[in-house]
Parts: sequence; structure tokens; C-alpha cells
Amino acid sequence: MSEQTAQERTEKATFRRRQKAREEGRVAKSQELNSAAILLLGFFTLYMTGPHMAGQVKDMMSYTMSNAPLLAASDPTFIRIIGEYFLRFFLILAPLLTVVTIVALGANIAQVGFRISSKSLEPKFEKLDIFKGLKRLFALKSLVHLVRDVLKLGIVGLVAYFAIRGEFDSFFLFPDMTVPQLATAMGRLSIVLGLKVGAIMIAIAVLDYIYQKYEFEKSIKMSKQELKDENKDTEGNPQIKSRVRQIQRETARQRMMAAIPTADVVVTNPTHIAVALKYDMDEGNAPFVVAKGERKLAEKIKELAREHDIPIVEDKPLARALFRMCEVGDLVPAQLYRAVAELLAYVYRLKGKVIG
Repeated sequence: MSEQTAQERTEKATFRRRQKAREEGRVAKSQELNSAAILLLGFFTLYMTGPHMAGQVKDMMSYTMSNAPLLAASDPTFIRIIGEYFLRFFLILAPLLTVVTIVALGANIAQVGFRISSKSLEPKFEKLDIFKGLKRLFALKSLVHLVRDVLKLGIVGLVAYFAIRGEFDSFFLFPDMTVPQLATAMGRLSIVLGLKVGAIMIAIAVLDYIYQKYEFEKSIKMSKQELKDENKDTEGNPQIKSRVRQIQRETARQRMMAAIPTADVVVTNPTHIAVALKYDMDEGNAPFVVAKGERKLAEKIKELAREHDIPIVEDKPLARALFRMCEVGDLVPAQLYRAVAELLAYVYRLKGKVIG
């Protein structure tokens, strides 16, 4: 039971998990949104450019019918003429095709960004497993998709029905219309129907995208153990990291202890804190901290100072201030200059040195 609980995916996916899923082609994406956007904006483009496109097609057909004998005489096989007409027809449809292409690309990029992944195209033989296929067929996700598709079909059908029913009165005029008038009326009805259906499909697609986003986030959730394993892979084993930090601390401490013999004075608390200071008169810089420590380390600093005849001075306020405000290698802060200068002057007098 405890093992099962440990494997439950309750943690949010990490950035690395998301990147891996993205590389595999697994992203939160709604195909409905692509289709709805193409349908709506495609029909909107037809609504805006349809009359111009229809006029161009009409002119092309009128020219062809009026000059059929001349065209047949110039190209009996009609191969060149058919090629020219295909090109002209493509140019007439160019605005619509351009909009549809841009919308298709834009809808995909808006959902998942620009990334090409070939992993999703790789053959997976487990998909040929009949039992797994049946399991996926009767899974809850498949049932949700079925309900969604039935509802979508029903809603789109109702919208189409009400859109057509609103034009019932004009249907009685169709028998009295000329062919161009009938074509115009049918074209307008188709565009209006397409716009209304496209609008409702956009609303459905937005809801579908929210659901796909939820499903995707749920599918990439991680268990606590997976999270720990990933942290080990990315940041290293915690025990190894702890050992590395311990070695680094020991190395730094060894360097610090090796520098104590070069100090000019050790300021103490007197028992809990010890701070070793050095002043290089040739460089003229402010004094700096060579070493510092508390408790056992402070005792070790004082022991080394005695071995190398370095003066040890008890000054509780100065020792505490230096320990709190400075790290090893730091210059003494300006607010402590005077106290340190007086201390060094005292030490130099003891040694018979003169501060230059």
C-alpha cells in the first residue's frame, strides 16, 4: 500500500519533464481549434473576397466561351490553355489559400510554439497490440471524446438548422431567379452558414483546448520518487554533493589555518571568538581578516598564534564586530578602522615596529 501511494503522481511536472514531453511530440493541443479557426476565417475571407473572385471566374469563363474557336485553333490539344487556366484559377484562389495556410500555422504555433519533432512519427509496434487497443477504446478518455463529438455534432447541427430556417422565405424565390442570381443567393447562404457554424465551433474548440490542457498536465504529473530521481540526475546525488561541500570547507579551512602565521594580531572574545588580522604596510591597503573562528576553531587559531609568537589581544566588542561583519579575506570595514588602527599601533609598539 505504501509503495502504491509513493508511486501516485501528485507532483507538478518539472521543466525538464515538460521539455522531454515536448521533444516526444506530447503537448497540450486541440485539433478542434485548428479546424474551427480555418473554417471561420476561411469563410470570412470568402465573404470579403468572394464577389471579386466570382467576378474573375465569370470573366475567365466568358472569355473562354466567346473565343472558343480561336482558342481551339491556336491549341488543338488544349494542353497549354488548360495549364494557363489552372495557373489563373490558382491566382484567383491565392487570397483564400494564403489565409487558410497562415491560420493553420498560426493556430498550431499559438498552442504549442514552433517545434518540429520526428519522435511522434516513429512507428510504435505496441499500437498493433489488439488488447491494448481495446483497452484504449473502452477507456474513460475515449468515452469523454465520444460524448464530446456527439455534443459537438448536435450543437453544430442545431446551429446549421436555425441558420437555414432563417432563410426559408427566400427559398420560394429560387424558381424565379436566373442562374447567376441563384448562384449568388446560394453562395451567400453558404457563407453565412459557414460563419455561424465556424463561430460556434470556435467556442467548442476553446473548451476542448482547456480540457486538452487539463489532460496533458495530468499525464505529465510526477510521483515523489520520480521527482527525487530527476533531482539526482540533474543536480547530483545529495550525499555526493554534501561530501563535495565538506571537502571544500575543509580545503578552505586548511588554507585559512596555513595563513595564520602571517597575521599581525589575533583579537579574541576571549574564549568563544578569535579573529586574525594582517596589515600590509607596503601596499597601504586597509587591514584584512586572515582567519576567524569560534569555539574549537577559535582555540585552534589562538594555539597557532602562540606557536608563531603572534600577539593575542582580548577586545570583546571589536572581536564580535569583526566576526559578524567580515569574512575571511575581507578588508576591515571603515567604521572599525579607528579601533583596528589603535590595536595595530599597540601591537607594533610591542614589536618595536613603526607604521609607515
